Amino acid sequence: MVNLQTVSPSSRTTLIYQIKIATVVLGGFIDMSNIWRSSNMTSGPATGWGNFPYANSPNHGLSEERLSAQLSRLSILMEANPSKSSRLQAYVESDFAGSGSTTNSVQINGYTPRLRQGYFTFTQKDWGLHILMGQAWSLATNYAKGIIPRQEELPAVTDNNQLPGIVFTRVPQIRIGKDWNQKYWLGLSIEDPQATVGFSSTISSGSTIPAARGQAEGARVYYANTGGMLLNAATNYSYNPVPDMILKAAADTSFGHYEVFGLARWFRSLAVEPGATTTKKHTHFGGGVGAGMTAPLGTNRLHLTGDVLAGDGIGRYGPTQIPDTTFNGRGQLTPVPEIMGSLGLVGHPNSSVLLYTYGGVEAAGRKRYIGADGKQYGYGVNDLDLAGCDVEFGVCSAQTHTLASFTAGGWWHFLQGRYGSMMAGLQYTFVRKFAFKGNDGHGNSVDPATSGNTVYVTFRYFPFQ
Repeated sequence: MVNLQTVSPSSRTTLIYQIKIATVVLGGFIDMSNIWRSSNMTSGPATGWGNFPYANSPNHGLSEERLSAQLSRLSILMEANPSKSSRLQAYVESDFAGSGSTTNSVQINGYTPRLRQGYFTFTQKDWGLHILMGQAWSLATNYAKGIIPRQEELPAVTDNNQLPGIVFTRVPQIRIGKDWNQKYWLGLSIEDPQATVGFSSTISSGSTIPAARGQAEGARVYYANTGGMLLNAATNYSYNPVPDMILKAAADTSFGHYEVFGLARWFRSLAVEPGATTTKKHTHFGGGVGAGMTAPLGTNRLHLTGDVLAGDGIGRYGPTQIPDTTFNGRGQLTPVPEIMGSLGLVGHPNSSVLLYTYGGVEAAGRKRYIGADGKQYGYGVNDLDLAGCDVEFGVCSAQTHTLASFTAGGWWHFLQGRYGSMMAGLQYTFVRKFAFKGNDGHGNSVDPATSGNTVYVTFRYFPFQ
C-alpha cells in the first residue's frame, strides 16, 4: 500500500514478479492534476518559481487553469543477489513530462515520455560498500536515511519543480559510498555539470560585453553551444571542464537523520579580450557547503525536515534557477553568490492522512563591474532603470534578488484493496519575488516585487500497490 507514515508518500509493498534469479518490482501511478495559478505562466505541472511576472507583463494577474496527466509515472526495479552479502539492483523511472516539437494541447495532448531516473547499484553488505551509476537524484539532495537511492527526503508536493529552497538536481552520476553499521555514512558523487549565465543586458554566446572602465572595447565571450546529436537542439549546453563533485557525510540516530556536504564546481568560458584576435580559455572555481536533516518531534507522527546550501555558483541546485554565473570586465565567467534553504513540518494524524507545510527561500548576492560608461554590469546591479516594472507593457529588466515561499497541503489515502490504492492531494503555494534595487530614471530608488499563488488538486491511482 501507499505509506503515509513517512515524510513523503512512497511505496511500502508493490507487485513482484520472479524472472529466473531476478526479482522484478513494478511501481507507478496514474496522475490527474488540476492546476491553478494567479498569473499566467503557460506551464504544465511544474512551476518556474522565478518566472512569476512583474506588473509590466499582461500575464500578471491573468489567472491560469490547466488539467494535466503528465506526471503519470511508471517504474521498474530489478534485483538479483549474487551472494548472501551482495546485491545488484537496476531501477528505471519515467513520466510524460517531456514535450516534442509538435506537442500541443489543442486536440491530442501527445506529451512524450522522459527519463526521470535510470541507474544500477551494487551493494556489498559485509564491507558497507554502495556503488551507483546512472541518472538519479543528486547526492546534494536531502535524504531520509543514509545516502542510498529511493530514500530521498523530497517534499510531499505535487508540483514537479518541488519548492523554492529545496536543494536538488536529477543527473547522470557515479557515486561510491561507505556505511558503518547502517548508522554513519560517507559518499562521493561525480555528477554531470551544467551552468547558467545571467547578465544585466541582453547577451548570448559570441556577444561582446560592454567595455570595463579603462578599456576602449569589451571582450567577446563564448560560453555555450546548442545541442548536437542526442541532445536538445533548442537548448544551450555550457562548456564543462570537469564534473560537479559532492562529498557528503550522514548519520542516522535515534533522534533523526543529519547530513553535511561540500560541493565543488568549475565554470569555463572563452574570451577574445580587447586588442586580441584569438580566444583565451578561462576556468573559474565555484561551489558551496550544505546540510540537511529529518527529525521526529517527540513522536513518529510529526517530523521536522530542512536543508540549506550556501556558496558561489550554486543556482542550478535550486528550483528558482538563479543564474550560476555572470561575466566580469575581462569576459570571464564568475560565480554568483547565493544561499538557499527550506524548512518543513510533516504530520501523520493517522495511517491514511499526511499533512505538511513548508517554507523556503533563495537569495542571490552581487557580482558586478564598472563599465567605461560608468554604469554597472553583471548580476545584482543597482543602477538599472526599473520604472517600467509596475507599468503594463513597460520595460523591466529586473534581476531576481530573493524569492520566498510558503506551502501547505496534504494527502488522503482513501481506497485500498486488491485493485490497488487511490490518493487525493491538495497543495497551495504562495511566492514573493524581490528584485535588486534600481531607479526610476530620475534618481529615485525603485524596489520591484511581485507575488504568485498556485493551487493543485490531484488524484492518483496506484495499480501495483
